Amino acid sequence: MSNLWVTIALLLGSAVVIYLSCEYFVNGVEWLGRRMAMGQKATGTVLAAFGTALPESVVTFVAVAFGGSLAAKELGVGAALGGPLALSTVAYATVGILLLMTGQQLAATAAIRRDFSRLSRDQGWFLLIFAAKIGLGLVLFAGKPWLGIAFLAAYALYVRQEMMGNEEEEEGELEPLKLQPRAAEPSTLMAALQTGIALVVIFVASRTFVAQLEHLGPALGLPPQLLALLLSPIATELPETMNAVIWVRQGKHRLALANISGAMMIQATIPTALGLFFTPWLLSPALLLAAGVTAAAVAIMFVAFRAGRISRWLLAAMGLFYVAFVIALLTMHLIG
Repeated sequence: MSNLWVTIALLLGSAVVIYLSCEYFVNGVEWLGRRMAMGQKATGTVLAAFGTALPESVVTFVAVAFGGSLAAKELGVGAALGGPLALSTVAYATVGILLLMTGQQLAATAAIRRDFSRLSRDQGWFLLIFAAKIGLGLVLFAGKPWLGIAFLAAYALYVRQEMMGNEEEEEGELEPLKLQPRAAEPSTLMAALQTGIALVVIFVASRTFVAQLEHLGPALGLPPQLLALLLSPIATELPETMNAVIWVRQGKHRLALANISGAMMIQATIPTALGLFFTPWLLSPALLLAAGVTAAAVAIMFVAFRAGRISRWLLAAMGLFYVAFVIALLTMHLIG
């Protein structure tokens, strides 16, 4: 029992550390984006998303490239499917619920509508890449690993398009850099240093969080496969979700949504490429269930962004997809 309480304490403590570190990260990455002359949307979709996705991509790489067992490689493949699921359901729902709790509205301005249109393009590209990702998980052929290069190229093209985009209106004011609170314009070096240190702390705290979940799983009677799909994705996407929470709290709704969208593009490409390079990339029924729920959730967001009809309630309702996934997965497990 004492070990269980230690696990719970470390779980909660690491979550608090992740949140506080994300405060420093979003503050540093916003200044870094400005110093690099990047628009706010590119800062959210590229700089912030890549930064928070980098640690979990490294973990996926270690699992699939150096995993000593088939189970380790399967966990890496599961993470590549679980990440987009968590982002498209739990992360969007978190933004919607927080907007409702704080009484904030998504302003119906021209700038917001333009951003929604751009985000619908992101969702559309995600669906195309995701469909290819799932299709490859159904077949086995000799040249399959080489197709990982195509997924890396797709992400490079996405980054290029985001960096070329212009943003006419900045959302909100930048808070002073926490490492240089008195400087009106902090140096690029200090902004990069703060962002880098925050990322290291986020990485360490995230690993602690995941490790405690792995200890908690057996105590709850969850087998490793269910744990990998039910809880691990939420843990690995916790930094992106925390970033969104902080930006919503600051009234920067577009940045919050852009960060989730950019993280989804990373999860659709880089972990997939790693899986193709180092594993057979064949998807189990549980992973196909996760893929189907993810595709349905993203399709709804694509239509909503394209129509410019994103609401707090719609975002909050995306969490129902995750609830449906949990029920379906547990049913499959009990029947199997």
